[in-house]
Amino acid sequence: MILEVKLRLNSIIDTETLAKIIAEKAFKGMIVGLTGDLGSGKTTFTKFFSQAIGVKDNLNSPTFTILKIYEGNFVLYHMDVYRLEDIGYDFELDDFIYGDGISVIEWYQYIREMLPKNILSIDFKVIDEDARDVIIKGEEEYEEIVKAISNRYSN
Repeated sequence: MILEVKLRLNSIIDTETLAKIIAEKAFKGMIVGLTGDLGSGKTTFTKFFSQAIGVKDNLNSPTFTILKIYEGNFVLYHMDVYRLEDIGYDFELDDFIYGDGISVIEWYQYIREMLPKNILSIDFKVIDEDARDVIIKGEEEYEEIVKAISNRYSN
């Protein structure tokens, strides 16, 4: 059963808190798929998530390189697959997606067919300059993460 939680992030600090909650439950092979318009917070979320899993390097968007790899408590594969929308799957990502690291994939919907069935999906929607509505979905191995978020924001 897919669990879902909807919440409003009212500040960048709320985005950081969300990233930390998810990072506390991080595991090898985890896949986080991010969607949302340009400027909605996907890369900002990923920066906070990377810091929370021990990455010391400054994370920036891999829009033109498609993939950047960072070392922390886990290996982090940060992908931005926006440019793959029209070119298909010529880019070799399977070794990373199905590896022991954590994959955070911006615009994951463009490569959805090559991903496993179960991922943690986060959809960002801009409300105003600071606020974002977020829908987080997950099942099976991701249920605990969705429950932890729900518990944190229901209090």
